[in-house]
Amino acid sequence: MAKYIVEQSGPLRGEVSISGAKNAVLPLMAATLLSDEECIIDAVPHLADVNLMKEILASLGSEIEENGENTISVRTEDILSTELQKDLVSRMRASILVMGPLLARKGRVRIPLPGGCAIGARPIELHLKGFEILGAIITKSEDNDYVEAVAGGQGLIGDQIYLDFPSVGATENIMMAAVLAEGTTYIENAAEEPEIVDLANFLNKMGAKIRGAGTDTIRIEGVPRLHGAKHTVIPDRIEAGTFMLAAAITRGAVNIRNVEPDHLKPIIAKMRECGVRIEAGDEDIMVRGDLGPQIATDIKTLPYPGFPTDIQSPFMAYLTTVNGTSTVIETVFENRFMHVSQLGKMGAQIETAGNRAVIRGGTHLRGCNVIATDLRAGAAMVLAGLVAEGRTEIADIYHIERGYERFIEKFSGLGARITKIDD
Repeated sequence: MAKYIVEQSGPLRGEVSISGAKNAVLPLMAATLLSDEECIIDAVPHLADVNLMKEILASLGSEIEENGENTISVRTEDILSTELQKDLVSRMRASILVMGPLLARKGRVRIPLPGGCAIGARPIELHLKGFEILGAIITKSEDNDYVEAVAGGQGLIGDQIYLDFPSVGATENIMMAAVLAEGTTYIENAAEEPEIVDLANFLNKMGAKIRGAGTDTIRIEGVPRLHGAKHTVIPDRIEAGTFMLAAAITRGAVNIRNVEPDHLKPIIAKMRECGVRIEAGDEDIMVRGDLGPQIATDIKTLPYPGFPTDIQSPFMAYLTTVNGTSTVIETVFENRFMHVSQLGKMGAQIETAGNRAVIRGGTHLRGCNVIATDLRAGAAMVLAGLVAEGRTEIADIYHIERGYERFIEKFSGLGARITKIDD
């Protein structure tokens, strides 16, 4: 098993360029199934999850080519199968995003329940509810391992769908199913994340008629078919937030390039509350953690435009190093405090009760052996290791490599003392 070795590194300095967003590229790749023409996607990050999505698309009949360092072309002239392989789906939650496109184009999909990071239940009922309202018949296997959706005799029919929770995945899946449905679909209480807007922009380039993406109501007017298109993935706001916190936790100065500052407003606001100086340009952000003392703040994760749950773990690692007591409330996933026990091994003083964590900051962290319990918790361990006395050994780093491109290279370029070893 590979591991990261992180040593106390001093202030990080320099500049780093942010890759295309993992949470945007996966639905974009799934959306290529909606057309029989070639789709080209630029700024595709080299990630384990992207490679797995390529495998899933190939298993369905897609032809995928690498056109340069970060560009892929996908052509699916015919879908050869509407049933997904369990060994692929069980490894990644986002595999469920092919349901909408397969249902829209072929009228049927059978899929095992997906996997991914163990950060909470993340049920797919909202996805299925949306498909049902569009006219699909949903059945589950007796052992509840598989779910099948089959369009009614008239195909999918547009309708009004209210989501009980503004789920990103459900919004994306329903939106992709609805683009080829007859009539008009309204998704109310829709997710508003930038990744939703990016997907809608791509679908509109393919000939879809979508309005309202980025608001709580999305209107989709069904069309008979979609054509090919070319699209560039938006920058990864969670990767950007991770490097912003890396600059702050090490009391360094880092210029972060290829970002959308508007996507980072809640992170910027909270870091400024802590005393970090942040100067945002059009496509870059300068983070100065070396200009004075930093103090505690409180955060509460919420759907966008609230504070992102994906940056909660790295932010908590940072809060262990500032003066004062902070409170973190997690409202999105019920099992996203698994990193707390690992930070505790390093000397962090954190108490949890339900979805609330209280962090007594100013702790002197010590390097030790820890585990990346999930993707973002792994990033938190790296940040803590950068300032911990001695050496931190992080196991289960496959979680980290699911979501961060050229992780070691980028951190090393800023002066971080981090290496990867095979154990």
